[in-house]
This record gives sequence, C-alpha cells and structure tokens, in this order.
Amino acid sequence: MGPVTCDVTVSSDGFCAGPHQSMQFPLGEGAEELHRWQFERTEENAEEIAAITEAAAFIMGSHMFGPPPGHHATDWTGWWGDNPPYHAPVFVLSTHPRPLIRLDGGTSFQFVTEGIHEALSEAQEAAGEQPVAIAGGANTIVQFLNAGLIDELRLHIAPIKLGRGEAITVENIETHMDRYSRRETTLATHVHYRRRR
Repeated sequence: MGPVTCDVTVSSDGFCAGPHQSMQFPLGEGAEELHRWQFERTEENAEEIAAITEAAAFIMGSHMFGPPPGHHATDWTGWWGDNPPYHAPVFVLSTHPRPLIRLDGGTSFQFVTEGIHEALSEAQEAAGEQPVAIAGGANTIVQFLNAGLIDELRLHIAPIKLGRGEAITVENIETHMDRYSRRETTLATHVHYRRRR
C-alpha cells in the first residue's frame, strides 16, 4: 500500500474553513483568501501544488463534498462542476448511502457509511501502491490524525486570520506527528510532518 497523505491550508489562527458555509461561500465566509498561494503564485509553490494531486484516491467528509447545511439537493454532484480536479476515485464519508457518481476526467464519488477505517480500506484498494490523500475537511482530518492513520501531512499556513470557522491546529498535528521541514513563500508557509513511529 502507498502512503496516506494530507494537504491542508489553514489561516495563521488555525482555521481551514470560515463560518457560514453557503452556496455563495463554499469554504465559508472569508476563506477563499486561504488559497491565494495556489492560484496567484503557482511557480513559487509548484512543488506543493503538484503534491496535492499526486494521490490515486482521495477521502473527504460530507461537508466538504456538500451541499451546504440546509440544502438537500438529491442531484448534487459536488462543488467542482462536471470535471473535478481529483481525476481519481473519491470516497466520501457519509451517514446516508448514495449511488456512485461518475464525472469527467476520471473522478468518481463513492459514499461510505461505515466510517474512516472502511473508507481508508476502500481507498487503498483503489490506489494500490500509490498514495491515498485525506482531502478534508477539518473534522475528517482530525479523525484520521487521532487514529494515527496519516503518514505525511503538509500544512500550508496562509498569512490571514479568520477568527472562527473549522479549525485544525498545530497542536492537533504535533500530538501525533513530527515536523521535518518548513519553507516560506510569499503567500504561504509550508510545514511538513511525518507520522511519529
């Protein structure tokens, strides 16, 4: 099996999503600013951007897949349109079974109701020897951290403060992982961790 990785961008005060997720604000209010480093400084952050999509399967929570609270669209296929950026199987943690969704570019969404261990087993079977990535959100990442299931976590810290929202803190990470590198760029500080053995 390949490694289990995770990339997450947080604000300087530890939030990876803002409050009040909605159709207008998929990441919550104010959180679009978190990801400027990926879109405005692509050359400067090329190595980190490439690592995000190297996985052969992904796992995400139901809030990351959507729709936002209060919306119950049965035809919802995610935030990313007909050709999501994953180009691989995505396993969505869910409390409700749903049929498999296949979209353009090789992305599929499969809904797993049996929890994180079953999702990881299915993702690893799909990925073979390639990496499986824990895509988010905060609650899903913390569950995998607490279970000791993430081998490598790449934390991208944006120089903004959100004040509230969904948090994942350095303390969450460093309880389970050891820091092994740090690199600063214009719009982010990249800190890499490996699972403590």
